[in-house]
Amino acid sequence: MTKLRKIALTAFTAPLALALAACSSEEEAGPVQGEPIAAIPAPEGQQWVDTVTVTDKGGYALGNPEAPIRLVEYGSLTCPGCAAFSAASARPIEEYVNSGRVNFEFRSFVIHGPIDLALTALVSCASPETVHPLSEQVWSNLGEIQQRAYADQAAMEQALSLPEDQRFVAFGEVTGLYDFFSARGLSEAQARACLADFDNLTRLAKFSQGYAQEDGITGTPTFTLNGSRLTETGWPDVEAALQRAGAR
Repeated sequence: MTKLRKIALTAFTAPLALALAACSSEEEAGPVQGEPIAAIPAPEGQQWVDTVTVTDKGGYALGNPEAPIRLVEYGSLTCPGCAAFSAASARPIEEYVNSGRVNFEFRSFVIHGPIDLALTALVSCASPETVHPLSEQVWSNLGEIQQRAYADQAAMEQALSLPEDQRFVAFGEVTGLYDFFSARGLSEAQARACLADFDNLTRLAKFSQGYAQEDGITGTPTFTLNGSRLTETGWPDVEAALQRAGAR
């Protein structure tokens, strides 16, 4: 059995062994500087904000696939700092994306146990286009989700002790995730099918291992801009970095 499979089989009952919190890595590359970039029109009858590409890193890239400015967020769906960033940035980022200058990729970093893994699976359950809006919904209701999820620790632990094809299906029930997502357009039948797909859950776990081991990400949110690590994690500073890169 592979190391990854063992991690997935224990359902991330402990964080990803990285002692991660809402803090970013200290490693960084130099600042990105560029001349102002002209807007790049979307194909006729379309908006760039409706274009989503699934990347080979397991991310969901919003906008022009050929955009000259590429912002990547490594974020956890249970990270308060990520929730704060989402609240401040969601609408402005749409404007930058719609200009065709900026492509914004979200990579869900599973660092806070099974709740993170289940949420990561559910936001992408219907289609790639649901990932960004459903992630925003999770972050804007994070307190409510966590309160419900941890209300019955014994039931949660019992769910996580079940066979792998039943484990997260039961977990979704005891944590109230089916109710939350069904109110936002994802049927309970769809959600149950997604949480029963243990191979996909293992795949998501593998991506997160790669973020830590290959990309050197040690905290959330962490941002890269055209491949350079940013020290900034708040929207005003990230926006300033985008503008320095030419999104102005």
